[in-house]
Amino acid sequence: MGGKRFAVLLCGEDSEYVKKKYGGYFGVFVKMLAEDGEAWDLYRVASGEFPDDDEIGSYDGYVISGSCSDAHGNDDWICKLIALLNKLDSMKIKVLGFCFGHQILARALGGKTGRAIKGWDIGVTAVHLSSSSLKLYSSLKIPAVLNVIEIHRDEIVELPSIAEVIAWSGQTGIEMFKYGDHILGIQGHPEYTKDILLSIIDRCVKRDYIVDSLAEEAKAKLEEMEPDREAWKKLCTSFLKGRL
Repeated sequence: MGGKRFAVLLCGEDSEYVKKKYGGYFGVFVKMLAEDGEAWDLYRVASGEFPDDDEIGSYDGYVISGSCSDAHGNDDWICKLIALLNKLDSMKIKVLGFCFGHQILARALGGKTGRAIKGWDIGVTAVHLSSSSLKLYSSLKIPAVLNVIEIHRDEIVELPSIAEVIAWSGQTGIEMFKYGDHILGIQGHPEYTKDILLSIIDRCVKRDYIVDSLAEEAKAKLEEMEPDREAWKKLCTSFLKGRL
């Protein structure tokens, strides 16, 4: 009997920094989520690399990464990804989405995404879990407020009625949502370390995505707050491996 199989759907390019230090974002996800005896595969979906139809059902779960692309965009690969997510939903296969992944899951289920009302959220954000999610995760003994690294200027604007908002923050109304027992979206980046975020902030400044003052403010926030990486790891692995 083989161990469980998981796949990362990579929705962006690896930065030189992450490649050098972590072996790419795939390495970052594996470090956080993989356990002994499991097989993990990588599909660079933003480059058009998808699992074959006959392979889709061979995985126990999928992880969707963040992206520089907009979840409300209509690039070929985004449309193809939405079709794949609809298939996974109908097969009730576990899917865990982070940032862009969280937003694209909502869109695939019939929700709407767009630019965030309050603009960029960069740094460490305090996320408040709903009472229903605290009941759901009670065996994990995690606190009601979890700090997470965030960097996004888009958000879920409208969630389909079939899904449930299970966390929010002062910045973003839908920080987490669930649908059934098989879909979980997280707006933050539990997989990121502070050094990864700092390297992304510097890249965003160089590319004129953000102004210097916003970058300095975000770096100051990083000094003040620590992300609850272990609690997020517990939550994400328990969901993905069906241990809740």
